[in-house]
This record gives sequence, C-alpha cells and structure tokens, in this order.
Amino acid sequence: MATPTAAQTLSAGEVISSPAPIRQRRIRSAFKHAGLLVFVAFMIYPLVWMVVSAFKPADQILTEPGVIPTDLTFDNFKDGWHALNRPFSVFFVNSLLVTIGSIVGNLFSCSLTAYALARLQFKMRKVYFAITLASVMLPFHVLVIPQYIFFSQLGLVNTYWPLLIPKFLATDAFFVFLMVQFIRTLPRELDRAAWIDGAGPFLTFWYVVLPLMRPALVTTTIFTFIWTWNDFFVPLIYLTRTQVFTVPVALNSMVDSETQSGVGMLFAMSLLSLIPILIFFAVAQKYLIRGIATTGLK
Repeated sequence: MATPTAAQTLSAGEVISSPAPIRQRRIRSAFKHAGLLVFVAFMIYPLVWMVVSAFKPADQILTEPGVIPTDLTFDNFKDGWHALNRPFSVFFVNSLLVTIGSIVGNLFSCSLTAYALARLQFKMRKVYFAITLASVMLPFHVLVIPQYIFFSQLGLVNTYWPLLIPKFLATDAFFVFLMVQFIRTLPRELDRAAWIDGAGPFLTFWYVVLPLMRPALVTTTIFTFIWTWNDFFVPLIYLTRTQVFTVPVALNSMVDSETQSGVGMLFAMSLLSLIPILIFFAVAQKYLIRGIATTGLK
C-alpha cells in the first residue's frame, strides 16, 4: 500500500501558509506601526515641549526651543502661582464653580427637553426639534453681541450668571440631540406601564426614563466638564475683574503681548491646569466609551 503524502494528509483548512506572505504581512505591519509612531510623535511634541518649558528658566524658553533642558528650575511655578496678585487656586475654584454649575444646568435642562421632544406629543414638535438641530449649525459668534447687550442691561457682567443661565435653558443643542437619540431606543412599553399605574409625564420621566438615561447623562457630564473647563472665549467676554477670572482667562492675563514676558509662568500654570482634566478623564474614560457606544453618537 502506498504511503500518503504530507499534502494528502492535510485537510483543506490546514494548508500551511508559505513563509513569503507571512514575511510580507510582518513588513507591512512594521511600516504601519512606524507611521503611527511618527504621527504620535508629532501629536505629543507640543505637550512635551510645554512640560519641558515649564521647568526651564524664562530666558531660555524661546531662545532654546529644544526638548532637552540644560537647566531646571521651579521658579516658573512659584512666580506664576502669585502672578496676578492672588493665589492661582482662586482661579481653579472659579473654574470649578462654573464647570459644576454648567454640568448641573445641562443635565437638568437638556434631559427634560430631550424627553419632551422624544416622548411627548404636542403641536410643532418636529419643528421645534428641527430648530434645535439648526442651532447646532449656527456659529456662537453670531449670538455674542445680542447676548452681551442683554446681560449687560441686566447688570450681570462680571458675574457667572451669563455663563450659567444659558445652560439651564438647554442651549447646548448637541446634548439635547444626544439624549433624544438615546431616549428613542428605550421601549415605549415602559412609559405605557407607568401611565397605567397613574404616573403623569413628570413622574414617568423621573422614575422610568431618567434612571435609564445614565449613559447619556454620563457622556454629557464628561463633555461639559472638558468644554467648560477649557472655555476661553465666553469668560473673556463677560469677566473683566481679576477676582472672577477662570483658569483660561487668568492664563491669558499672564503674558505681556509686547514684551512676551511671563511665558514661563504661562507654561507652568498651563501644566497645572491640565491636571484636573487628566484626572477626570482617567476616572471617567470607561463611562465615556460606554456612553458613546450606547447613545446617538454611535
């Protein structure tokens, strides 16, 4: 009896690949990872340069732009902490107050608005939702002058009310859209069961819909925190007194536009201002990914 060859003993799914295709895949993978590493280097270089510059003497930051410092100093942190005649912690507290207020306002107003647009039946509901989506495409700068005139006539300039009142009026249409898309994925049978038990629209929202909206609420919280903490334009318009500055406005006030002095303090305080965002993102990262995967952003 003839002995079967090796090729005959292998089934169709057990054919051994030749070394050439494997080598080609490895070469392509190596080039792909090398390209990604170059891209990452370009992306993180400004951050690395800022961190290094925060520890450089002020006179070497612009004259020696390399990422390897020759001298290290903590003077930028010491001088920057009291650069505006008050501790920089004051501006951290101001930003924290504005951020927390914005989060509360967005969660309250956007969730109620989204529930009304997604579940309740009333005249011109689709028109209102279309107007809400259209406001996303409207540049904020178009509304700056009329809003400033309005709040100025109310005497609210140099307070945090111009920053917080719009948040309680569901002006962030992006979050309204996100929550509407999420609520539409919830079974309407839950609402009908609540109505049979005698619950009205508000009780149905509070006890049935709102607890199920947790992924959308967490996503809204994360984005609101990051956007509000980093917001520079709006606080710059309404806040002109140093004691009410938020962190971005305070950082802008450190640098003299003519002499370029204060660059070292700017980098040092900018590095400190990144710490809350990094901590918050590290803690909430899994909730952010889960929220994006289960809301209207998917």
